[in-house]
This record gives sequence, C-alpha cells and structure tokens, in this order.
Amino acid sequence: MTTDMHEKIQVLLEEDCCHECEGYGEDHVCVHIEAMAELPTRFGDFHIVAFSNNKDNKEHVAIIKGDVIGADDVPVRLHSECLTGDAIGSLRCDCRDQLEASLKKIGEMERGMVLYLRQEGRGIGLTNKIRAYTLQDQGLDTVEANIALGFRDDERDYAVAAHMIHSLKISSIKLMTNNPKKIAQLEQHGVKINERMPHILPMNEHNIFYLKTKAAKSGHMIDFHGKEHLPEQSDRPIVEGMTEDQIKALYE
Repeated sequence: MTTDMHEKIQVLLEEDCCHECEGYGEDHVCVHIEAMAELPTRFGDFHIVAFSNNKDNKEHVAIIKGDVIGADDVPVRLHSECLTGDAIGSLRCDCRDQLEASLKKIGEMERGMVLYLRQEGRGIGLTNKIRAYTLQDQGLDTVEANIALGFRDDERDYAVAAHMIHSLKISSIKLMTNNPKKIAQLEQHGVKINERMPHILPMNEHNIFYLKTKAAKSGHMIDFHGKEHLPEQSDRPIVEGMTEDQIKALYE
C-alpha cells in the first residue's frame, strides 16, 4: 500500500465533507466521498473509497490501485453490481468474469481503478431482474424482457461514475469497456477518454445468447465472427535471411 496515496485520499475526504455543486445530468447528481480504507485482495493491494450521492442514496465504491489522484490516462473499469453473477456465480451472464478479470488486470498495473456501481440488473433492480429471467426462460431475450416489464433496454446512468472520477481529480482515463453507451455518457459529463481498452472474455453455453443480444441490440463491441487466433500464430515472423539485429528487434 502506498502511504502517499492514503494521505492524498484522506485530504480529499476532508475537503469533500462540505462539497456542494449543481450536480451532473438531468437529476443533478452530486457525489460525496464518505470513507476510505486499504483493501488487500486476491487480485492485489488496493484502496477502497466509498461514495454517497443525492439521487438514490445508494453507496458506490472506487477500488483503486496505485496513485490515481490528478493522474492522466488512468485505466478505469465501470462495473455494475450483479448479485447473481458477482456473488453466486451465475452462468446466465459474464458479470463475475468481467469483475474478476478487471481486478486482475488492474492489480497487475502501476495504477488503475474499478468503479463498483450499485445498478443491479442494468438499473432495474434485483427483483425485476429475476422477473426478466422468468421472461427469458419463456423465450424472450434480455432486451425484450426489459421492455416487456416496462423498462428501457438499459436504465443505467453513469452520471455518478463521472462525478466519482472528477472527485478523485483524475484528468483523463483509458476506459476498459465494450459498451459504447458508457463512453458516450462519460464524455457527455466531461470525462476525457483517451483510449478504449476492449474487455472481451470467453463465453459459455448459458450466456452466449445473452452476449449476442448485447452485440446485436445494445451495440456492444463484441466480435463473434472473427477467425480463431491459434497459439502458433503468436510466433514471431522470423524468415531466412534476417540479420541478428532484425530478429532481436522483433522482441523489443
């Protein structure tokens, strides 16, 4: 754990206690830093910072690796809460895989952050998500099920996430996502995104339809039609006649 980072967050915590602003988005969401602690995990050593907001009274957290305060090009993953996936290991979605993969990747980096957002079921809540599961069992896809329940395809709002990023005084980010809506909403709220980092994971027989619906109807950037990349295709292209310097350059 970095003592310097701990002290920087403590300063922000003290400064943010009286924070007031006009808020972000149509709901004028205002976020406050509430608490901070060190968080050793199986994926690495992090700090965890808790935030409150005036929209839904839900508690959101930033799981931070290294010193991100005031930094540029911070790798960031927005993860929406999924009890069935994150905690129980449901195979109907890829949420747990996404969460663990992002924590592992960022845990291996010098710095980065996962924002864990309390937006269960794409913002429709746990009970309604289970109602949507019932409709999916009857043949609807995830989008059709949400609409049948009277919701939009995706009810999530990333104004809270944008405010959290700005509260940590982060200048710009590299967003780990396949979802163009996350990019558009964060940019709409003034977050500077300098790069998209794809976050595509293996699928299983239970979530392949869910993932294909994400791509076909929600615009997620997931390629199901690309050619398989075989292990031997990772070999460096060394051909007869190359000098030692040319071969060496392939590995630099």
